Amino acid sequence: MTSIYERLKSDHDRQRDMLASLAETSGDSEERRKLWKTFYYDIGAHAAAEEEAFYAPLMEDSKGQPKARHSVSEHHEVDEMIQDIEDMDFSSPGWLTRFKTMRERYEHHMKEEEEEIFETARKVLGADSSGEMADKFDTRKKKERGLVDKKAEEEMEE
Repeated sequence: MTSIYERLKSDHDRQRDMLASLAETSGDSEERRKLWKTFYYDIGAHAAAEEEAFYAPLMEDSKGQPKARHSVSEHHEVDEMIQDIEDMDFSSPGWLTRFKTMRERYEHHMKEEEEEIFETARKVLGADSSGEMADKFDTRKKKERGLVDKKAEEEMEE
């Protein structure tokens, strides 16, 4: 069974790769648009699933609350940056500047999760050796992706 910690780390590694690839793009290119759409889609589903399957249970214990609340606030901070980037012209010099700032914040967040929060969570929530939290994460992430797909279909029909 895959634990929640392994599952989240796997997502983080994939997102780090996407961020590195995005940083190598330039202008309003098809490559930048495609990579951004993939990253945007993935990180939104990841954050929603992580908050439900990982952070909500962590917040239920007073020992987990401070770190969990801090991480959820970082999710919102990064999400605001992502929305700003989403609304920008891909060829704007400001796009890459804002992207680099967001990338730095998000990579800091992932590192902090993996090095500090996972340690606290293992003490509070356990090892998730059954994979129950990882399964809940996967289910929610899939549901979130379905909601995004449905919204995109509705927008195309209009």
